[in-house]
Amino acid sequence: MSENSLFRFGGATGIGSMPGEDAREAAKTVTGSLEDFPFLAELPARGPGADMIGRTAGMLVDLYARVEPSGWRFGDRPGRDTRRARSWLGEDLDALEEFTQGYEGPLKVQAVGPWTLASALELRNGEATLSDPGACRDLAASLAEGLRLHLEEVRRRVPGALPVLQLDEPSLTAVLRGQVRTASGYRTHRAVDRQIVESTLRDVVAAHADGPVVVHSCAPDVPFALLRRAGAAAVSFDLSLLTERDDEAIGEAVEGGTRLFAGIVPGTDGPLSDPAGSVMGVRTLWRRLGLRPGLLAEAVTVTPTCGLAGASPEYARRALAHCVRAARSLADNPE
Repeated sequence: MSENSLFRFGGATGIGSMPGEDAREAAKTVTGSLEDFPFLAELPARGPGADMIGRTAGMLVDLYARVEPSGWRFGDRPGRDTRRARSWLGEDLDALEEFTQGYEGPLKVQAVGPWTLASALELRNGEATLSDPGACRDLAASLAEGLRLHLEEVRRRVPGALPVLQLDEPSLTAVLRGQVRTASGYRTHRAVDRQIVESTLRDVVAAHADGPVVVHSCAPDVPFALLRRAGAAAVSFDLSLLTERDDEAIGEAVEGGTRLFAGIVPGTDGPLSDPAGSVMGVRTLWRRLGLRPGLLAEAVTVTPTCGLAGASPEYARRALAHCVRAARSLADNPE
């Protein structure tokens, strides 16, 4: 078993984004629904700087980005967009601190991982950072330092928390396959060597040396083995996108002590089945892999399939509560 497998994750949590623009309301919903594994909510509806790219760009050290018509682009100095991103993050931390007084246990914070960030952040020439290996290295180093400082701030505000860092990497598979489009849209950037991808991720994961790192992707074909080698203690994914081609890698991950964050609850408004029905896919996967049923609660955290920014506030509350009930169903009836 890996060292991080001994960390006590909660049975259910969210992915990161929530609907609306009210930080206090989001923190109240998250901490009220997820008493054993809350997370720092993101509210992208507030606009640029609250989106996942802008929010993480605001955490960078000695690198600054601004909003252009094409997206986020590096600039020479911190401007209005950087200040806005940092201000909103501070507001979210204030709200989280208010609603976690006396809390002790795992607390998840999210940031965009180095490869999705390199795919989205533009250099001054308008091309993705992904096009320049040196710029990718600088970005990863800046991100690692920024995350280290961010986690220090989280620990200061919530002293009883055991921070869990989630790196969002929805573009990772596209980076590995050379499917990220250039600025013109007519070509794609060359695939990045898997060893470089892995070593860069490992360096960023090491920024959270005192706790576990989860890597999240709601895209198909999540590279489970690569993420494990890079040091991820858990992998977060949309269960509905798995195929039997993933079975071997998932089985090896579980047996190696890697936790699975299984996305099973839809991220947008719709009917919810009973909790036992929601986790049927997890049980089916377990049987297919021949894994011991009693391992389910130890190895799986239940989540929505992706963020809840596109949901109504009422559905977001129901979805998080449903994740908790579904996780309880797995623990109480592993068969």
